[in-house]
Amino acid sequence: MCLIALGWRVRPDMPLLVIANRDEFHRRPTAPLAFWPDAPTVLAGRDLQSGGTWMGVTREGRFAALTNFRDPSAQRPDARSRGLLVSGFLTGHASGPDYADTLRRNGGDYNGFNLLLCDGSSLIWIGHPGDGKVDVHTLEPGLHAVSNHLPGTPWPKLLRALDGVARMLGKPEADEAPAFDTLTGPAFAVLADDTPADDADLPDTGVGIESERRLSPVFISGEEYGTRSGTLLQLTDSYLCVEERRYGRAGRYQGASRFSLQH
Repeated sequence: MCLIALGWRVRPDMPLLVIANRDEFHRRPTAPLAFWPDAPTVLAGRDLQSGGTWMGVTREGRFAALTNFRDPSAQRPDARSRGLLVSGFLTGHASGPDYADTLRRNGGDYNGFNLLLCDGSSLIWIGHPGDGKVDVHTLEPGLHAVSNHLPGTPWPKLLRALDGVARMLGKPEADEAPAFDTLTGPAFAVLADDTPADDADLPDTGVGIESERRLSPVFISGEEYGTRSGTLLQLTDSYLCVEERRYGRAGRYQGASRFSLQH
């Protein structure tokens, strides 16, 4: 996952609203959003190369999502797959704080990452830039976003995604939370935005100016590497809805999956 924007407890009747894009090499084998046969409460896509996932939720409302921290100088070929961080939380029973405490000790086994965990009571960010240090923060109710750097880093695509979530949430004092079907259009319009950032606004993450330009849109179209899927997740007091839309080389649409659950 390379872009996550969410609203956490902004509305009393909708604790969590998430939009996210996963960017990855097209050659990496992936299973679409589905319940896992070996973990029937987990609803997530699956990395068929290493067995983990980039984002998922459970029937009970546990949520986790991951982005890579972009720093090519700190990449270790022997590091564990970061997708196992997400699947480990979703298939387990540890609270967010307890899981975070474990990663304080062994987070250095992985290349740099940002991990978001929600156990229903708290939303926690765990960050590891790849230098062996692991930071943990409990996030306050509000809007939050993370891409391939520290949360809130004002990359243009991150700001556009945050603005999209704010508009989707509407007015917290409204009588009812927006219906899922009214959110899909705005959500996937934001996630399909392929506008590149101006050169003056590009970060310098060590990959070179051409790569920074190519990676700067919310939606990345590429033959070898690009946006593989976009996801909208809505958790209310009574139901959970998730939709995933998938894309192939050059951003070609490849299908969608949707699940709606009472909980």
